[in-house]
Amino acid sequence: MSTSYANITSKFLTVSQKIGTSSSTIINSNISYNIHTQGSGIKPYKALNVLGCGKHTLDNGFIIRCSNLTSNTVFDNHSSRCLKEQKSTLNTAAATTRSVLLSHHDSHQLSFSLPSKQSQFPCYANRSQQGLRIRAIDAAQPYDYEAHLVNRFAQSTKLKIAVIGFGNFGQFLAKAFIRQGHTVFAHSRSDYASIAQSIGAAFFFDTHDLCEQHPDVILICTSIISTELVLRSLPIQRLRRNTLFVDVLSVKEFPKNIFLQVLPPHFDILCTHPMFGPESGKNGWQNLPFVFDKVRIGNETSRLVRVENFLDIFKKEGCRMVEMTCAEHDKYAAGSQFITHTMGRILEKLQLDSTPINTIGYETLLDLVENTSSDSFDLYYGLFMYNKNAMEQIERLDLAFEALKKELFGHLHEVLRKQLFGKSEVGLRRPVLSKLPKNGTPLLPAQSETLGNNNN
Repeated sequence: MSTSYANITSKFLTVSQKIGTSSSTIINSNISYNIHTQGSGIKPYKALNVLGCGKHTLDNGFIIRCSNLTSNTVFDNHSSRCLKEQKSTLNTAAATTRSVLLSHHDSHQLSFSLPSKQSQFPCYANRSQQGLRIRAIDAAQPYDYEAHLVNRFAQSTKLKIAVIGFGNFGQFLAKAFIRQGHTVFAHSRSDYASIAQSIGAAFFFDTHDLCEQHPDVILICTSIISTELVLRSLPIQRLRRNTLFVDVLSVKEFPKNIFLQVLPPHFDILCTHPMFGPESGKNGWQNLPFVFDKVRIGNETSRLVRVENFLDIFKKEGCRMVEMTCAEHDKYAAGSQFITHTMGRILEKLQLDSTPINTIGYETLLDLVENTSSDSFDLYYGLFMYNKNAMEQIERLDLAFEALKKELFGHLHEVLRKQLFGKSEVGLRRPVLSKLPKNGTPLLPAQSETLGNNNN
């Protein structure tokens, strides 16, 4: 007669008993057991009712329920005699295990034995005796597969984002990233470790240490004029070969060209421009434009999904997503953003003050001054220096101002001449432009042309 021993604690139990094939799990209210049987013979299909509470479906077809075995237990086409003997043996093992569990709730070790099987099952008559092992693996909890899938999907959409340049704008974006559950690493030439810690980001003084974290996204959030220097200083050899590089600069062709020059071809490139900042976006990003250009993205599914996951950050915040080329962006930005910043800084030089009789238009001008003056001059200079369309806008602005002055002074001259001489000298009126010409076109006609017209 062979005897098998088992050690039981509150978490681990082993019971050995001679029986035929299959592998399953017995569920108790607190402890889960694996039943391992070797050999070949009958294969159970469903419904073994053993031990405690709940229901659990196993890979090999067992369904374990509470109470004892029932008469409707079904196996494949083997003899009912074999079925009854196997059911009887499993009930014996289950009853013994239950009695041990009920009488031992402490965590000390215990040894016990089960009675050995007296004879072979008929269907196993030509098989060597094999062992049934019941092993507690841990507390069995209800398993919600759908919740597992949802959690798994949520984790797959989360990114590790390294923000290079953790100034006002970098912190502004990082808060949104963290709010959506993404992991943020930060680096800057200044010490922002305490600020990073307060918002839930990890600050790295050394870019080597940061790159060894293998972020999914490197977000360049520096000033325009320092972008190239910062990019060339990054130890990109420590990054994964498919890392996504993103910029959020206010000009687009410049960073695009720098990325293409500096980064090896296995890195992905996404050029973006959130058309708002900490001041204009302080009350939310709803309907604020976000411009992007997928400059170079690999064909692998993981890379395409990663780009979409990054863009989804801004979609979820309510941004109006605008896809256009970097060249198109710079053309539009020179006529909108650069002019806006220029007018704001001109008004700032005037030192405008609020008055008790502010009109809505004047309040708008004061808001413009506040929004533009909060940005660094480096930003404004970068808008001018690194957008080839900016110089044209400066010239057009100058021409427009001169044309406006000439129109004003022309009317004033006519009034004064009439007061002094009783009539206006129409032939001497200075010409006024009705429409601003393009760059390079003279504001006034040549003097000889003017004289020729007067002689006619």
